[in-house]
Amino acid sequence: MRIGLIVVGLILVAAGIWITVGGGSYRDTNTVAQIGSAKITATHDKAIPQWVGIAGIVIGGLVAVGGIARKR
Repeated sequence: MRIGLIVVGLILVAAGIWITVGGGSYRDTNTVAQIGSAKITATHDKAIPQWVGIAGIVIGGLVAVGGIARKR
């Protein structure tokens, strides 16, 4: 369990750093117009907000430190 917490914490820290430096994005599809069964859509690439990366770093750090400090 202790090793698992450390590994999960390090993964969260790494993902948080990747998102913070701008590596993460997602696609958002909006319906522009719809007439009957015909539909026009637009797809946009949006960046994941930087606060999500910072939160991942903080939470990952806390989980990793909790795994290191945990006593059997």
